[in-house]
Amino acid sequence: MKKIVAAVALTLAFAVSAMAADTVVYPAKNGNVTFNHKAHSTKLECKVCHGAGAPAKIAIDKDAAHKLCKGCHADKKAGPTKCGECHKK
Repeated sequence: MKKIVAAVALTLAFAVSAMAADTVVYPAKNGNVTFNHKAHSTKLECKVCHGAGAPAKIAIDKDAAHKLCKGCHADKKAGPTKCGECHKK
C-alpha cells in the first residue's frame, strides 16, 4: 500500500512540475497575472504574439499586455477582459 501511495504522490509531483513549466506569472501592482503558455500555444500560431521572427521571449509591460492580451481576448470574444479576471491578489 505504501508503494502505491508513493507512486501516486510521485506522479502528482511530476504533473504539477510539468504544469508549472507552462505557466508564467507576471507581477503587477494590482495583482499578479498568470499566463498559461501551453493553453495559448494550442489555440494560436506563435507569430500572433511573437511576431514573424523565430519564437523568443517577449517583453510584456502594462501597455503591451493590455494591447496584445486584452485586445486579442476582446477580438476573439474569448478569455478575460476585466481587470479582476486576470489580476489576482
